[in-house]
Amino acid sequence: MPRISRWEPENNDFWMSEGKRHATRNLWISVPSLMLAFIVWQIWSVAAVRLNDIGFNFSQDQLFTLAAIPGLVGATLRFVYTFAVGIVGGRNWTVISTAVLMIPAIGIGIAVQNPDTPYSVMLILAALCGLGGGNFSSSLANISLFYPKKEKGTALGINGGLGNMGVSVVQFVTPLIITTGTFAFIGGEGQLLKNGQEIWLQNAAFIWVIPILIMTVVAMFGMDNLPGGKQSMKEQFVIVKRKHTWVMTFLYVATFGSFIGFSAAFPLLLKAQFPQHVSLAFLGAFIAAAARPVGGYISDKIGGEKVTAFVLTVMGLGSLAVTYFIQINHFGGFLAAFLVLFLAAGTGSGSTFQMIPYIFSQKEAAPVLGFTAAFAAYGSFFIPKLFGWSIKSTGTYTTAFYIFILFYAAAIAINWWYYQSKRAEVKVFTAKK
Repeated sequence: MPRISRWEPENNDFWMSEGKRHATRNLWISVPSLMLAFIVWQIWSVAAVRLNDIGFNFSQDQLFTLAAIPGLVGATLRFVYTFAVGIVGGRNWTVISTAVLMIPAIGIGIAVQNPDTPYSVMLILAALCGLGGGNFSSSLANISLFYPKKEKGTALGINGGLGNMGVSVVQFVTPLIITTGTFAFIGGEGQLLKNGQEIWLQNAAFIWVIPILIMTVVAMFGMDNLPGGKQSMKEQFVIVKRKHTWVMTFLYVATFGSFIGFSAAFPLLLKAQFPQHVSLAFLGAFIAAAARPVGGYISDKIGGEKVTAFVLTVMGLGSLAVTYFIQINHFGGFLAAFLVLFLAAGTGSGSTFQMIPYIFSQKEAAPVLGFTAAFAAYGSFFIPKLFGWSIKSTGTYTTAFYIFILFYAAAIAINWWYYQSKRAEVKVFTAKK
């Protein structure tokens, strides 16, 4: 089991001779562990689409709620997970938080096989998926401690971006894996669709049990608890008194909150608007996750505040375009505009996180990363619920997008005032020089 007795990432000699090697190992174990967390977190975003097809009888609002509940729980757990790394150590917490993912994976696999399973039980299982949502805050807080400031944007982008890829992985793999009786030997018979096709929806959850077990063991023997990395809750909680904690939280809600919220709602939106193309739902999350490391890398070069301003503008325009194509019922335009929206949200998720280590001290930056991520994760609850409210109250999804546009406009103004204007309190790019 690796042991590190000294940690000085800002000391270039130490970093090149020893530090980079340890950091790289921990990063590449963290990535698949976080990816599995996102997979479990977003299982319902694809499983909910098929529930009524196999005998359940839930309303559209109930289905959107099932897709949203993991976001609510996951976001709330992130506040706990944020401070867990400082209290028990990065390796220890990665092992614990990865192992518990087996609970919802096994539970969902059992429950979806019985159409008589009560909606209340489905809500509980959806809530347990929130265990995966919490991991992002602890994972990013942990990895941020391993890297010097000049490389944090790229490292956090890789960890967060490839971890986020779990959303697109589950949305891509699920439609394929549920068509085979892979886990029938466990006792799970297939379910018949109205067209006579047989599927095994339980596979959407069961397939991840073994990878979760493997990564739990790998994290236990391959990761490190950094010396000096532990902090008491009181020491970490001081960040809530910092004004810029709340400013960056608002900006991250606009970027990552949009990414994870749209990812949770996109499959259901596609099925409602263009049901014949629902298999393409994975593209949005895939593009956003792939863009995140790029956003971090570009921000390391030109400044996160500039990249953030640009992507927020694109997100506003993208939302406007989506509303237009919904109104004329044009699938090609709808998909293209939504993918641009995902691309910008993913890039902005990387750029906002790049800004934080230059605004805060080394020890404060780690909990701030987790804290902002906790608030942003509520996007995966509120955005699907907002879509559900929009269609129920106004008869169209476009009302929700108008609200998003106003939110992005406010984020652009806040970013400019605090980090770009002549009177800006923090010149992020200047400070990093």
